[in-house]
Formats: sequence, C-alpha cells, structure tokens
Amino acid sequence: MASSLQVEGLTKKFGGLVALDNCTLTVQEGTITGLIGPNGAGKTTLFNVITGFYKPGQGQVLYEGEPIQGLPPHEIFHKGVVRTFQVSRELQNMTVFENLKLVPEGQPGEAFWNAWFRPRTVRKCEENVSRRAEEVMEYVDLKRLRDEKASNLSGGQKKLLELGRTMMADPELILLDEPGAGINPTLMKKLSSYISRLQEDQGITFLLIEHDMDLVMSLCEPIIVLSNGKKLMEGTASEVQSDKNVLDAYLGR
Repeated sequence: MASSLQVEGLTKKFGGLVALDNCTLTVQEGTITGLIGPNGAGKTTLFNVITGFYKPGQGQVLYEGEPIQGLPPHEIFHKGVVRTFQVSRELQNMTVFENLKLVPEGQPGEAFWNAWFRPRTVRKCEENVSRRAEEVMEYVDLKRLRDEKASNLSGGQKKLLELGRTMMADPELILLDEPGAGINPTLMKKLSSYISRLQEDQGITFLLIEHDMDLVMSLCEPIIVLSNGKKLMEGTASEVQSDKNVLDAYLGR
C-alpha cells in the first residue's frame, strides 16, 4: 500500500516547551488512521504543522512524496489536504447551503468583472457548485437544514457541516481533529458511518484525532499512539489496548 503522508523527524518548540520531538510516522493511502495520546502529547500541534499553520523547527512532511512543510495553508489545501478543527469554524450568519457553496476556490463569480464579461461562465460554475452542495447536504443528512443559519445548528450538526465543507473541497486527505467532541451518540454513529463511506466509496484517506476510544477502536486501522511529542507505537485496536507502554502513558506512570 502506498503512503499518502510521511512525517519525518518533526520537531516543534514553543520557547522551552517541546511539543513535537523528532516525530516520525506514516499514513497509508486509503486508510482511516487514528491518532491518539494523552493530553499534551502533541496531536493538534502535529496537525498544525502538517497543514501549514506552524512551521517546524526541524524535519519534513511529505505528501505523495512531495515536501510540503513550511508551505502556507492555502497551498497545502490546493494539494488536496483538508482539515477540521476541534471547535467548528462555520460562518455563523450564513446558511448551511451558503457555507458549503463558499468552499470551492477560484470561482469566476469572485471577480466582479466576470459578471459583466463572462456571465455564462459565472452562471455555469454557480450551477455546478450549487449542485455539488445539494449532493453534499444529502450525503451528510443536512438537506432539511439547507436554509438554516449555521449559528442555529446543534454541536453535532455543526460537525456534520464541517465534514460537508471538507467534501466540497474534493480532498484526497482529510485530517479530523476530534470530530466526535460534544456530539450525542446518535450523531456519533452517523458521523462514523459517513467517514467510512467516504473512505470506501471515494478512496479518501483520513487521519483522525479523537479521545472517544470506542469511536477510534471501531473506526480506525491502524492506530498511532503519540506521547511526549513522538510516536510511541502503532498497531490494531487490540494491540493498542493491550500494550503496556500505552497504558503507562495514559496513566502517567
């Protein structure tokens, strides 16, 4: 199986705090890879380095064999690497439909002169983006909330909208930062189902940070354990659950 993402010797410091310490790991193409570890292990910092929000002190990030560390977030986005955040970042005063339609970049309607000189191109793009948004809402079960402002959604519905927004970018690799945080068990099952379907139907690769161990153990394979800024181990759910070093890391021994 080909590797989608390779992290090699990443180090990131904040003053005297070492958040990533020579961290090395690989995410295989077409997998749903879980990333777990105790609080402060460096999981979100790793996401921030991979997606260009932080520059590493040392090491490199390879996406499909190409180094991407240090690139600005929008360039990494254009390469097909999309992420979500622990706290949803929807545009609260816009509807679900509008939130989805805004995601694709480079729409000709963004330049006002195109409305005068290329109206057919603008209209065609608008139709295609609207059609895609309708499909995504259907996929993540938000069709009935099409015209609802994002600020009125529940926490779980905002997580679904966040997943929908990543789908609008036609990603190849999605980094999910605690997708199950703050949502009820029913929506958790839906979210897990959507992630599995995207991986199976569209071949999207996932790297997923999550503290809900039931979700991780049922959804992810392999699972990578991070501790003190570096990879502690990698394995199946049963291997991770029975590993003494993992138990020691979580229990603080």
